Amino acid sequence: MPAVAPAASIENLKSEIENPRAVLTLADLDGWAFPGTALAVLGHPIKHSISPAMHNAALAALVAAEPRFADWRYFRFEVHPDDLPRALGLFHAKNFHGLNLTVPHKVLAFDRVAALDAAARPIGAVNTLLATPDGWRGHNTDGYGLAAAIRETLGLDLAGAHVVLLGAGGAARGAAVECLQRGCASLLIANRTRANLDTLIATVAPLAAGIPLHGFDPANPPADLPAGALVINATSAGLRVDDPAPVDLAALPRPAAVFDLSLIHI
Repeated sequence: MPAVAPAASIENLKSEIENPRAVLTLADLDGWAFPGTALAVLGHPIKHSISPAMHNAALAALVAAEPRFADWRYFRFEVHPDDLPRALGLFHAKNFHGLNLTVPHKVLAFDRVAALDAAARPIGAVNTLLATPDGWRGHNTDGYGLAAAIRETLGLDLAGAHVVLLGAGGAARGAAVECLQRGCASLLIANRTRANLDTLIATVAPLAAGIPLHGFDPANPPADLPAGALVINATSAGLRVDDPAPVDLAALPRPAAVFDLSLIHI
């Protein structure tokens, strides 16, 4: 279990809340005194996240037309995975309106919410939690965000595309389900840990409906990978400066494009 720092004083907590770069911890919830509507992103690590700056800017832009958002604020919290069950209860008790989850919490939280949106069920992971009187309701917007971002930034569509997906975690689950549901031409998933890869393939296989679905070791790509595929990085590689690349792109047939899913998990 990670060490828990002493709870921040009210004065220190106020200073941290007003700092858009602040990284808060569960200890800060002991003295939580924010008077408005609170939202947060939870992750481990979370220091890299620019979600507070992005979402607080969006909230500020909404105020002119919707004054009710004037007291809404979005924060980021470092939460160790061992602490996630306790954290979800604490955030609900402190009346947070909603939470976003990033690495490694998406799969961990799936079985710990009070209710699930229907779209999240086949994915087996949640990235957005909405507070209800009974607890958290889990949603997953990863797939929609992926499809929209690829269409808007690359001018490509998942339908009919050969896709090489890197990773087998929560983000990869959302991406795999979206690719299959939109009718990709084939889906090849690469992951270093074979057990996690096999679990993901088994989870999404019922959605394939004849679409070729295979897994491979990124250190040893098969020779028959399709040329012109869309390569999607859904690993956590890149969160730390010394992270190795998830795959050697030179070992793959020339892709149509490469998309880093972390760009929509910030």
